[in-house]
Amino acid sequence: MNSVILFFVDGLGIGTRGDENPLWQCDSGPLAHFEDEDSEVEFGGFLARTDATLGVEGRPQSASGQTTILTGVNAPERLGRHKQGFPNEPLKEIIREHSIFKQLNTAGAVPSLFANAYTPQFFEGTPRWKSATTVAVESAGIPFRKIPDLLGRRSVFHDFTNRSLRERGFDVPEFSPDDAAEILSGLAEVNRFVLYEHFITDKIGHDQDMERAKDHLPELASFLRKTVKYADLSRTTVILTSDHGNVENLSVRNHTLNKVPTVIWGRLAEESADKVKDLTDIAPLVRELLA
Repeated sequence: MNSVILFFVDGLGIGTRGDENPLWQCDSGPLAHFEDEDSEVEFGGFLARTDATLGVEGRPQSASGQTTILTGVNAPERLGRHKQGFPNEPLKEIIREHSIFKQLNTAGAVPSLFANAYTPQFFEGTPRWKSATTVAVESAGIPFRKIPDLLGRRSVFHDFTNRSLRERGFDVPEFSPDDAAEILSGLAEVNRFVLYEHFITDKIGHDQDMERAKDHLPELASFLRKTVKYADLSRTTVILTSDHGNVENLSVRNHTLNKVPTVIWGRLAEESADKVKDLTDIAPLVRELLA
């Protein structure tokens, strides 16, 4: 059966070559794309320069951008503004009704999975804030992956190396980018839709931390490269996308107005890239690929 891996990286835009852009200053591979330049994508991928502003004035933000990616609904337009941080109740309602997980379940119980593992603390009480992805998974009734899944190599943590877990005292192994890629690509062999979410890039952008960016981006690029390498591209489509720009310009703390890279590899990659113009196109594309 055909499958899709959606590799979501928070705060990854298409910037210019310059001292403010760590994607230009280190080996960022398939993450790095630049304004007014044709990009030759590794492993035969295709780039769609994707509008994240969605016709709404102001800087794109995470809550509304992620809601749009996960649903295909123009969330900022519905809300009348871009919404930062975590989704408010109107955005949660959009997610509960239209999330790609729910769409796929309605379309015929397509096996779907959020690959990120949650720590026990998440389940010990009701979190004050929940991410768009958490709301989407919860409302679709999809089981959350937990630390035992991580130990069984059935899940990855958001930082994909487990270093942050180990620093917090969790007894888990450190994963290399190769380990994480084997796990993520393997999940697409038994689940038709697999979502992975990474948000450290957005934090680096807000912190304007060039040194951390230069350390982190090559590892993240290696994880993505190897995920594409290990995936069976005759039946799997791998999609990289983002909700807004940020890490591509560390001269400012804010999100940027830049377009974001949607890069597609594998089955129907070229035709799929032609269909992506803005963030509302991601969820419909996933559903079409899995029809």
